Amino acid sequence: METIIQGRNVADADVEFVQELLQSNPAWSRTRLSQELCLRWDWRNQKGELKDIACRSFLRKLDERGFIALPAPKTPPHLLRKQAGLLAHGVQIGLPHATESIAGDLRSILPVTVMTVSRNHHPLYRCLLDQYHYLGYHSVGENMKYLVLDQKGTPLSCLLFGSAAWTSAPRDKYIGWSQKTRKARVNWVTNNTRFLILPWVKVPHLASYILGHVARRISRDWVDKYGHPVYLLETFVEKDRFLGTCYKAANWKYVGETQGRSRNDRYNKLQVPVKDIYVYPLVKNFRAVLCDE
Repeated sequence: METIIQGRNVADADVEFVQELLQSNPAWSRTRLSQELCLRWDWRNQKGELKDIACRSFLRKLDERGFIALPAPKTPPHLLRKQAGLLAHGVQIGLPHATESIAGDLRSILPVTVMTVSRNHHPLYRCLLDQYHYLGYHSVGENMKYLVLDQKGTPLSCLLFGSAAWTSAPRDKYIGWSQKTRKARVNWVTNNTRFLILPWVKVPHLASYILGHVARRISRDWVDKYGHPVYLLETFVEKDRFLGTCYKAANWKYVGETQGRSRNDRYNKLQVPVKDIYVYPLVKNFRAVLCDE
């Protein structure tokens, strides 16, 4: 019997192998288990690096479905967040930042700096998303983080691009993907899972300007970080909450809407908000590249 978890066909033998690792090494942490599994299965990205974060997510899903019993995390998540100076239980516990109003036309704040998030800036980046984005911060698998600053170095915006949806009928139809090709090429698409303009920033056209700037550089950034490019951007916009105005202004294309079910809902019972689907090709021949079998 096989099941699909995180895009991987998982057979009974795979589950038994993970169970044996756990039973033979009861003192191993989740990280140690994940790293060993990556080595045994040669689970690496295109730069040859172990896909440790993706593997840990895979193990958690095995645990949630009752296939395995993971050891307890060594450090409770809320303590990790506190140590990073982030937010815990909705209360800010560190990282003060400017909240003075920034307004005016776009030219008045140029040039802006769109930077990939370094280790030094990561705590601030997480703090801003956790406090001011309605979904908070969440990132697994391959991802790209951007922090946008004005000419004075004051934060204006945060963006997060992560793994594309495993399946999306309107997007797949737009690309021309077969099921086989989608499985092989889905990592060449990335999803804009978070886009935050900080609430005190009131600059018309800034959001679409940032989207255009990121679109011109993200594929190169992906190659630098993961060893392969991306050819298409996607995003899901909650219809009842947003109009998708900045994506339309940045020439993203509307291709349809979701069916109101969670990607993790095996029994089609979990209702989630319906979302509009927008895509943005990064190269003119994106269909030829993504569909070349």
